[in-house]
Amino acid sequence: MADKCDLCLLELIILSSLLTGISGVDDHVFISSGENVRLSCNNALSGCKSTTWTYYNRFRHSETVELITLGIKNKDTERLSLESDCSLNIKNVTEEDYGSYSCQQWTDVNGRQPGSDERVYLHVLHVSVFPSSSSSSSSSSQTEISPGRSVTLSCQLYLYTGFSCADQVRSEGFELLWVNQAGVDLKTDSRYQILSSSDQDRCIIITLTTTLLNEDDNREWRCQLTHRNQVKTSVRYTVKYSGEKTVLEDPHNVSNTKVYQYH
Repeated sequence: MADKCDLCLLELIILSSLLTGISGVDDHVFISSGENVRLSCNNALSGCKSTTWTYYNRFRHSETVELITLGIKNKDTERLSLESDCSLNIKNVTEEDYGSYSCQQWTDVNGRQPGSDERVYLHVLHVSVFPSSSSSSSSSSQTEISPGRSVTLSCQLYLYTGFSCADQVRSEGFELLWVNQAGVDLKTDSRYQILSSSDQDRCIIITLTTTLLNEDDNREWRCQLTHRNQVKTSVRYTVKYSGEKTVLEDPHNVSNTKVYQYH
């Protein structure tokens, strides 16, 4: 029995260290796909020629990927840039960008003497549109379907902390909800079919399926992420009627970057 108790205590210690990080507190940034994000490099040294940014996602890469090495980009992409304080900017974030980012500061420009090391977890909220008449999905900002047809919106949280998704959701109280303009959970409305699931990449998936009505013009549906019952970020879809077509729009102006820390 004592051995089992010791094992339980060890598991709790490991869980605590993964949630709080080596330095005691890690930054967790939540953002929707299509937005721009800034990942801070705290305690940055003067200039960025001693700064190295690395990326790791055990679900997508077997090894750590160096994005910036001593202030120089390793990938020829306009999506990545450094600010004067050595923070990393990522433009037009996609679900493939979620994972663990580390900012390593070296005390000399040759990268021989390690300095501070800051870690940021980037989590991405993404919505895909599935018209029922199509065999393929669409994640574009607009999807045209015929009035009266069924449509499914799939909201997916790409959550990454280097720890089990199920355990992370259970311990931290993450939840995805589809709500209306008033913030009322759409599970209470019988015209919407709401289903939840998960897989290895997408930690939480919640789908909304409904048949569009005439009065749905300008109706807003919002997928929101809550952490311990507090909203952290959201993605909004608004129905727009245009002639004989129904257009689902993602205005890309409602999902703000949310940063918080585990304590």
